[in-house]
Amino acid sequence: MPTKQPAIQLDSVVKTFGDHTVINNVSMTVAEGEVAAIIGPSGAGKSTLLRCINLLETPDTGTITVAANTIDAGRQLKPKDLAQLRSVVGMVFQSFNLFPHLTVLRNVTLPQERVLGRSPDEARKRGMALLERVGLANKAEQYPSKCSGGQQQRIAIARALALDPKVMLFDEPTSALDPELGLEVLQVMLELASDGMTMVVVTHEMAFARDVSNHLVVMADGAILEEGPPAEIFAAPKEARTRQFLRAVERDGV
Repeated sequence: MPTKQPAIQLDSVVKTFGDHTVINNVSMTVAEGEVAAIIGPSGAGKSTLLRCINLLETPDTGTITVAANTIDAGRQLKPKDLAQLRSVVGMVFQSFNLFPHLTVLRNVTLPQERVLGRSPDEARKRGMALLERVGLANKAEQYPSKCSGGQQQRIAIARALALDPKVMLFDEPTSALDPELGLEVLQVMLELASDGMTMVVVTHEMAFARDVSNHLVVMADGAILEEGPPAEIFAAPKEARTRQFLRAVERDGV
């Protein structure tokens, strides 16, 4: 079986805010079609690391490669290089970030027209197909305020997918939702994973991290404690800090 190519490669990434080092010399590889879950205590740097991948935060040092687009943090960032990297990355945030004055469908079509130059007809066709995929075609002409939180997050996923990314990043996509609505979002993510989408997911959903991801990354204090197959780490974590975190999570019923 051929070895899968890396979809994401981070080499010695460092990010500081003032005197505080948030990401401390992190290197990580995510293969094509892999679902990588990043877990760890609050303040571990998980979300910042995710934001560094698509350069919403610019690292101080290190290199980031996504789908053969490489950014060297030590060099002047060219706008075309930034645009090229972001063109292959879709991101879904904790908050849905939908335009409240636009219909659900227009939230999905507008980025296609602006970013990809698709015609309104093309964008509408693609948008409706994606809303169908996330189970919300019947909401196309409604406004986001008429949709539940779970539905709004699924719309946000459809919007990100509409730009045909090679990689999807999810930053705690269910943390703002109650458990029932969160399950709607996790089901869509599960389907994406089964379709072979490369995904990096910062999550507090331990069942997703254990059962859906095939690459688990445990972070604390801005660094990777350990990484590998989820079943192995959940069953027998090597690091004391990982054991402490997983015990706390189990105790709290997260």
